[in-house]
Amino acid sequence: MKMNTRQLMKLKLIVAIVLTAAFAACQQKQGAAQDFVRVENGHFVKDGQPYYYVGTNFWYGAILGSEGQGGNRARLTRELDYMKSIGIDNLRILVGSDGERGVRTKVEPTLQEAPGVYNDTILAGLDYLLQEMGKRQMVAVLYLNNSWEWSGGYGFYLEQAGEGEQPRPDDVGYPAFMNAMSKYATNEKAHQLFYDYVRFIIGRTNRYTGLAYKDDPAIMSWQIGNEPRAFSREALPAFEKWLAETSALIRELDPNHLISIGSEGAWGCEGDFDCWERICADTNIDYANIHLWPYNWSWVKPDSLIENLPRAKMNTKDYIDRHLTICAKIKKPLVMEEFGYPRDGFKFTLDTPTQGRDGFYEYVFSLVGDNAEQGGYFAGCNFWGWGGFAQPKHEQWQVGDDYTGDPAQEAQGLNSVFSSDSTTLKIISSQVERMAQIKNE
Repeated sequence: MKMNTRQLMKLKLIVAIVLTAAFAACQQKQGAAQDFVRVENGHFVKDGQPYYYVGTNFWYGAILGSEGQGGNRARLTRELDYMKSIGIDNLRILVGSDGERGVRTKVEPTLQEAPGVYNDTILAGLDYLLQEMGKRQMVAVLYLNNSWEWSGGYGFYLEQAGEGEQPRPDDVGYPAFMNAMSKYATNEKAHQLFYDYVRFIIGRTNRYTGLAYKDDPAIMSWQIGNEPRAFSREALPAFEKWLAETSALIRELDPNHLISIGSEGAWGCEGDFDCWERICADTNIDYANIHLWPYNWSWVKPDSLIENLPRAKMNTKDYIDRHLTICAKIKKPLVMEEFGYPRDGFKFTLDTPTQGRDGFYEYVFSLVGDNAEQGGYFAGCNFWGWGGFAQPKHEQWQVGDDYTGDPAQEAQGLNSVFSSDSTTLKIISSQVERMAQIKNE
């Protein structure tokens, strides 16, 4: 078939557009490969520079990015813009909640409603969140599981593996709950259901950017779970085996991104520092995590948060140093990716002062990147958590309320940093400036 000049020009234009798009996509992928956060010689590297950071926990980011129940894209972009403006560029985020809706003290809406049955609205929210973070040169640590009840996690997988209805702490108390969750470490069927979920999430392509998740530099790390635990010393060997299997699977699916555990440290290994060393030394684990909660761990009391601050600092320094000694041995950076401190007087309203919290934050921040005797392995921290522009309506979260840094099982405002917390934000900004100086030294 002969083409006239007009048809030929149209064909050439189409070919040019296709080739240009293909070239742009190729360049995007090449650029992404160069921009991934790496670990080199025991330290983070981002864009060819040392990467020390102050970040936060923004567990509800994917829900906020959705257009269904709980979604609020206008608030999401406002929160991201504000965090970026004060230097927070590292967000630790829940991929999604598991199980049925309408369960008291559990995050909703859920992503995985049943094994292999996914809420596409939340998936779209995650896609949108990553797109917006990428635009702002922010990075996400995405955790895939949870040992606690507030997002389903262990209990969901045990129920789906045939263990029957699992208890919840608000009904039976935490000792009984933790005893029930100790079955997860040895339940192979529960593990296989989780692995199916891991394959699905990591194998996705972002509908807005066209980037496969494994090629997206907006993701810093895949994290196995939020505070994964064995919940008994007897289950520790099986727990270690499960973590090793999971990290190997993630590495097989995605060779580009960092992999982390989400561990609390020895506290999450039944007090066993050797166990923590073994799970972090795994060749597929790129960096180590610890969490630290002075109130939850009974280092401070509700009626003496300021008076007990010196003890909290002393115990914090000891806990960090013991883990840094191990990091120096295995030559991997350490991130304290959860830490919090209640508002003064153990009150939850936004106008409550934060003198105790400010003192604790300032102390923790001072330790990041300032530990030459241990090789400078303390590389970053994510405070818990970002409340931003939320306006809590009830002390106990209810459907329709704004999401804060405090999940549904906790008092709203307990550990959240809001945009109105000027003294805390000033301390965070000072730390960001200090991190920039370390980067340039």
